Amino acid sequence: MTNKDSINNHQSSIKTVGIIGGGTMGSGIAQVAATAGCHVKLFDTKLEALDKAKASLEKILNRLIEKGRIDGPEKSRIQGNIQYVNSLKELGDSNLTIEAIIENLDIKQKVFSELESYVSEDCIIASNTSSLSIASIASSLKKPERCVGIHFFNPAPLMKLVEVIPAIQTSEEVLNRSVQTIKDWGKVVAVAKDTPGFIVNRVARPFYGESLRIYEEGLADFVTIDWALKSKGGFRMGPFELMDFIGNDVNYTVTETVFTSFYFDPRYKPAFTQKRFSEAGYLGRKSGKGYYDYSENAVKPLPKEDSELANSIFDRVLVMLINEAADALFLNIASAEDIDSAMTKGVNYPKGLLAWADEKGIDWCVSKLDALYGEYHEDRYRCSPLLRKMNRDNKNFF
Repeated sequence: MTNKDSINNHQSSIKTVGIIGGGTMGSGIAQVAATAGCHVKLFDTKLEALDKAKASLEKILNRLIEKGRIDGPEKSRIQGNIQYVNSLKELGDSNLTIEAIIENLDIKQKVFSELESYVSEDCIIASNTSSLSIASIASSLKKPERCVGIHFFNPAPLMKLVEVIPAIQTSEEVLNRSVQTIKDWGKVVAVAKDTPGFIVNRVARPFYGESLRIYEEGLADFVTIDWALKSKGGFRMGPFELMDFIGNDVNYTVTETVFTSFYFDPRYKPAFTQKRFSEAGYLGRKSGKGYYDYSENAVKPLPKEDSELANSIFDRVLVMLINEAADALFLNIASAEDIDSAMTKGVNYPKGLLAWADEKGIDWCVSKLDALYGEYHEDRYRCSPLLRKMNRDNKNFF
């Protein structure tokens, strides 16, 4: 069999896809698979969730027609590829199932255990979890080797990156078929080790955590920190704007999950500020108030446009992000290429963090981190052994 035949065989093997969960993420993944030509069954126990998903897809496709991205027949083809079902048994003929439900291990395990009794022996059972252990999810199956993490980013049709995470139980064949399928769907794949937060949700923690720390120390307010990272770093959104966009409850839960999963490593320590905002119901855009007020007549605060202050904020957050990316490489979470690809295509960073480290200079990174550690004497600011070794050997990432 030629390599081309092998790829075609992979493409033809995934024809029917089951999606569990009719929320924003589940319906987004359904759209991606249906656009790629798969027959999709979107499952949810709540009929209103399925009706909402159907109406949302109609709206999205109409917008794409208005923008000239698709035409009427293409809209009909995509819609015709999606069937809405409220019985898990209906997913029985799937070649691949992707779960996109609540981030609760017990619930996911129960769903997977039931699902396995309906699908064929060679059906891949995947989870879209952003922070839970794939090995733990896989352990609920009689054939855990068929389980893999396939983590899309929101909104799934627009974001190019998908993290594929093999558990220690995952077979090589399941990993390869999963990677090929996601590539066939037009996505960029980053393969990550099954560790808390995988690549993006682990490496991105300092963008929020260090910004919150800077605020808690009274060095700058929310709008000034956001302005500093956008004006000096080229980030599309500042950390407080982004937390308000994601939702403070969601972002805080991910931070707490990663912190707990890493045996309370101080690098991932959550901030009381975010906890209190979440407890107060100041969740961001969805609640009308977060770090900013989103009510109709709200006046947006202005930043303190101090260039020296902005540089110090940007340097501090950037070096912490670089340190996290370097440590992910040091611990073989993913390749340098996949780490940088994940951050640019998964969360729209202006540059890959390891490429940014090369640009700033590895010596600059080490001296900045050592200065922070010297100031605070907190393990949070320990320099990655990889950065220290590279500095000593005068090496770059690329």
